[in-house]
Amino acid sequence: MFIVRRRRATALAIISAALLAACSAAPVLPRPGGGSAVAVAVGSGGQATAEDGAIPLDRPLGVDSQEPAIARLRADLRDALREASIHAAADGVTLSVSSGWRSQKFQSQLLADATRKYHSQEEAARWVATPETSPHVSGDAVDIAGEDAMSWLSQHGARFGLCQIYSNERWHYEYRAAALRGPCPLMYPDPTADPRMKR
Repeated sequence: MFIVRRRRATALAIISAALLAACSAAPVLPRPGGGSAVAVAVGSGGQATAEDGAIPLDRPLGVDSQEPAIARLRADLRDALREASIHAAADGVTLSVSSGWRSQKFQSQLLADATRKYHSQEEAARWVATPETSPHVSGDAVDIAGEDAMSWLSQHGARFGLCQIYSNERWHYEYRAAALRGPCPLMYPDPTADPRMKR
């Protein structure tokens, strides 16, 4: 009986130590892909920082943030997000951003992480664009945080020119001025079908 209790205590100590180590690790960032995220440490040696557009997973940014991930978005996208957030708030929904503008360094890191995760560049391309083609690098895209916000934008985003671009990425929105006069364009199944990614 004593041996069984001792083994249980040892097992609990090991589990507790592992949990403590995990909780004290550097914050991680979501890669576009929500639940199938590729984690990127913030601020660790050589990793993306706030200056690269990194946003910690547990602290998405408000649309009025002065952090580079929001401040370096194109003005039309930023203005549309701010206007939409006012209307969303009236419906009890908070719009926040889990990823916005990204540096080329950060985008390269995300692509390398995705290639390792999916074991192929072709599969990684369904989720992460190259630094040369990514609308995040040009400041033309945001990833929206939270199911309520994504649902609200899917219903009301076109009124503000905010359109979901890829059917496999519910969180990815870009500004389309034409949507102010009509519906958003048809979605691509994933980024590999987007002609902009073929540059």
